[in-house]
Amino acid sequence: MIEALRNAFKVPDLRKRILFTLTVIIIYRFGSFVPVPGIDVGVIKELFNEFAQKGNVLGFMDIFAGGALSNFAVFALGIMPYITASIIMQLLTVAIPKLGEWAKEGETGQRKITQWTRYMTLGLAMVQSTATTIFIERTLTLSFSLMDKIIIITTLVTGTVLIMWLGELVTQKGIGNGMSIIITINILSSLPEAVIQTFQVVSPYLILMLVFVVLFVVVAIVVMEEGQRRIPVQYAKRVVGRKMYGGQSTYIPLKINQSGVIPIIFASSVLMVPTTVAQFFPSKIFQIIANALGPTSPGYLVAYGFLIIFFAYFYTAVTFNPVDIADNIKKYGGFVPGVRPGKPTAVYLGNILNRITLPGSVFLALIAIFPTIIMATMNVPFFKHFGGISLLIIVGVSLETIKQLESQLLMRHYEGFLK
Repeated sequence: MIEALRNAFKVPDLRKRILFTLTVIIIYRFGSFVPVPGIDVGVIKELFNEFAQKGNVLGFMDIFAGGALSNFAVFALGIMPYITASIIMQLLTVAIPKLGEWAKEGETGQRKITQWTRYMTLGLAMVQSTATTIFIERTLTLSFSLMDKIIIITTLVTGTVLIMWLGELVTQKGIGNGMSIIITINILSSLPEAVIQTFQVVSPYLILMLVFVVLFVVVAIVVMEEGQRRIPVQYAKRVVGRKMYGGQSTYIPLKINQSGVIPIIFASSVLMVPTTVAQFFPSKIFQIIANALGPTSPGYLVAYGFLIIFFAYFYTAVTFNPVDIADNIKKYGGFVPGVRPGKPTAVYLGNILNRITLPGSVFLALIAIFPTIIMATMNVPFFKHFGGISLLIIVGVSLETIKQLESQLLMRHYEGFLK
């Protein structure tokens, strides 16, 4: 690993990319501690500590904002508006034919989709910043003037746009996907606090067991993230003029976990709605539902698991179209051995995808629920910050970043990270 890092810094272009990424991370973390005007940070922190204990949606968002929301900082909304806008645009690409045409136009269409994603991010940031400001005002019984609200909302929206710009800069001029790296840094920022709290309340023997559990979960995530079913595809030979094309064999890699962490995000958001509604409308019915769906209750865990499995199938069906894949294979003279081209190939791919999605979705459900059970039964603070979704994001982004560094090093004939 040390030798690989040394090789990475030997390449001027690669060294510049790494240093640029680190500079953006420092700028981002600085913005996470600069509070918006007219806010008492101490009172806000106490409020968000309560939210984290109760499993409120704002406490969940604070983890992905790297503590910026509990500081009510310039970057308080984090990257979540952009992530939400990206997911919505991905789903709309299937539902709206025009967006589907853009997705097939290559780089030109992708630029149009990116532009609309930015507009949607701006709209979501305005709605979210307004709702958060009003919620904080009502919860803490504050009285913001109209000008105070305008300044706070404008600051939060500007911070979100700046984060989006920084993330895109890292993707273009740095290493890895900028948005993913920002989320990972946000999650890792709570690591020192989580470790200190765990050492304060947990015995040494339990800490040793905790280390083994975390290592086991990380290895399991790596295996499942890298696991794939390879569908062989054979292309027939074609003679065009004096040249012969095709005749080679390749494969379609179908990942076991095709949907990534999206099902966990969807399931968490759905189950946090009752708790959030109970905060705004403290009626008896909403309180009963919110208590029944507490973050450590059996009802919550069962519903959480089923929702993750449901959203894994739903998101996979939306983002992976076997009919398009089968048509493209047929168009270029290819076929899956033993399967007729066209509709039979689409049915074959759909059946395989449905079968491999089941273990992938069950694995996601177990990874999401397992840390919650440990936290509830053993009172381990570590898993309050590093649940299943946090570990999935950290491991997944780390793998992708290392692969990108590896490819850059191999292009320049240097020894990389992977042996």
